[in-house]
Amino acid sequence: MSIIIYSPHPKSKRIKLFIPYEMTEERKLLKTVESRFWHKQQRLWSVLNTIENFEMLKTIFKGKYQILNEENTPVIPKFTLNKVSILALTEAEQKMILKAYSPHTIRSYKSELARFLKYFETFNIKSVTKEQIESYVFYLITKYKIGESKQNIAINAIKFYYEQVLKMPREYYDIQRPKRAKTLPNVFSSEEVFSLINSPENFKHKAILYTIYSCGLRVGELLNLRIDDIRSDDAYVFIKGAKGKKDRRTLLSENLLKILRKYYIKYKPAYWLFESPDGGKYSATSVQKIFRKAQQKSRTNPWSTPHTLRHSFATHLLENGENLRNIQVLLGHESSKTTEIYTHVVNTMNKKITNPLDILIKKYNFNKNKGNKN
Repeated sequence: MSIIIYSPHPKSKRIKLFIPYEMTEERKLLKTVESRFWHKQQRLWSVLNTIENFEMLKTIFKGKYQILNEENTPVIPKFTLNKVSILALTEAEQKMILKAYSPHTIRSYKSELARFLKYFETFNIKSVTKEQIESYVFYLITKYKIGESKQNIAINAIKFYYEQVLKMPREYYDIQRPKRAKTLPNVFSSEEVFSLINSPENFKHKAILYTIYSCGLRVGELLNLRIDDIRSDDAYVFIKGAKGKKDRRTLLSENLLKILRKYYIKYKPAYWLFESPDGGKYSATSVQKIFRKAQQKSRTNPWSTPHTLRHSFATHLLENGENLRNIQVLLGHESSKTTEIYTHVVNTMNKKITNPLDILIKKYNFNKNKGNKN
């Protein structure tokens, strides 16, 4: 009995692995990895496909795994659309552009819609039923083994076409979705954060990590920061067009401001706060490398990511008594339910909570009673 780690294709986004049901301790160990996910239909676990993650799996499961080539999943074949389907796809793309969808979303939706339109090419697309659509999604799952994320993208694209382009009733296309996993975010202790953000010797790298944590930023938000977004006179950082195309403000620490001023004098960025050597935006890959090097040097959680600093920012605010609503605004969460997950993290980390086992032992003094019996 052993764990199977499937060697991923270079373009695969995730590394899949099979853990036998009996190996409970190994499964618990994997559940500490922030990027892990349970694929219910395939009965497989997965983590993000990075070199670090692949080596990490081999380390934590040392002597208990075998590596196999990734499952020979059939590749979805290339195809051409007829004129009617091309027109439908063009109409959908136009609608997405008018609604200012992101280029990434447009590409994803177009790809899924093209596949859907090809599948129902001989049908009157307006007469396709909810049951037929769900059968189509089931076909993708069973034949091509698409994961939960891909399922949701396909469903979102189909719903967009019927509801926004064809103006069909929303409730009619309430398509069954995969159940979303509920996981707690990975969080650093305050000591770990301090050690990690001070690890880089390169001052620009240090400024980047300080900014992510101090402002509670996503990596994309960090990369989009302009020099003018640091509003030192009013003590806030302006975040333009964040997730959901919403602007917001977040905290500007006095200590961060000192670091950014020193950074500005040394590196003299022209427009973007953190620029690449050629003057354009700094890359997400570079930020990932900076973080990983700092994590290794500080010997903090090896399964953490730059986003862990954002989680830590929110959790530490909550631990320090900050109002949950204020944290929601600082993070840019649309729903308070998203922010409430940090209350669960704080509760599980709270050292003031007495373990019930300790209460029992203190109350009944098991060790003393055992001694009396002897």
